[in-house]
Amino acid sequence: MAWGGTGSITMGVDPDETHDGTDLQGPLESCGKGPGTADGSVPFACVRVRRAELAVRGYAERVHPDGPGSGSAPPGPARTGTGSARPPATEEFRTVSVPRRPYVLLVTLFVLVIGCSAGAVQTSDPSAPRGAAGPGASPAPPRVVEPFVAPAEIPDLGPETRAQIPVTARQALVVTGQGPDSNRSAVALYSRDDAARGWRPGAGPWPAHNGMEGWTDHHVADDLRSPVGVFGLTDAGGRLPDPGALLPYDEQSRFAVSGEGFLGEPLEGSFDYVVAINYNRTPGTSPLDRTRPLGGERGGGIWVHVDHGGPTQGCVSLTEERMRELLLTLDPAKYPVIVMGDAASLAR
Repeated sequence: MAWGGTGSITMGVDPDETHDGTDLQGPLESCGKGPGTADGSVPFACVRVRRAELAVRGYAERVHPDGPGSGSAPPGPARTGTGSARPPATEEFRTVSVPRRPYVLLVTLFVLVIGCSAGAVQTSDPSAPRGAAGPGASPAPPRVVEPFVAPAEIPDLGPETRAQIPVTARQALVVTGQGPDSNRSAVALYSRDDAARGWRPGAGPWPAHNGMEGWTDHHVADDLRSPVGVFGLTDAGGRLPDPGALLPYDEQSRFAVSGEGFLGEPLEGSFDYVVAINYNRTPGTSPLDRTRPLGGERGGGIWVHVDHGGPTQGCVSLTEERMRELLLTLDPAKYPVIVMGDAASLAR
């Protein structure tokens, strides 16, 4: 460190320099022995601080030999023009101008001390990436990935049958016959209120009867078989008053029936409650409507009605209690359908 001709301090800088501190006129009170000096020498950063302290003290004595406020100035060549007696700055020397006010000197000294102290701070693991968790930090919880669950399908239905169910349908009455020539079957109600979850069982299975001769893919009039397929359920009616059906309900005395079934059982009361199956009929009309879009030879008047204890001519029959429950459940806003056929046909 040397004084420049204009009141500046020039300090020699060697980044790898250490010092034994013998010419520093006193102990290095503001900086202890730094890391990495196994021989006990003083790191240059601390020597620089001490030299700055001594330089500032000496400069203050030269500027104010009689104490602060004396107004004297250090001797030296006057500053003229742009020139000065300042030594040139090289790789070995840097010139640091020293302010001429004591409080500014103190601020400068404070900054140097802070810089030295900050340079001595070292992390426990210099090679660790910034922001890395310390050895005592808890590991992050494992990320839970929910497995994909496909929407549930109605059991025992094959792809061909499922493809016939409209995407808008949210209720399905499934009638599964025991065999292609059997007149006994089981009925279950399914709902699909959430497309992501798929079909859910709602009621059943309930015992039922179907056509006397079983099932057919091509129903014709008087074949005594029930048609296989998926059909809409849009209209209801019966001889008895409306029990609170959600579907349009047509109460008519014309639903009265008499006589005997195939097994000699009475048919009376069989049409007290009915739900029309939209096979060869016009949706939105009374179940009693006899319009046949496919022609009269293809049959018609296929209903879900009250069971009379025996096989039907092609309809599906349930107990009166189940018919009432069905009328209170089938909702036109959910576009209910009936999926009907023997088990083998439905599995296609």
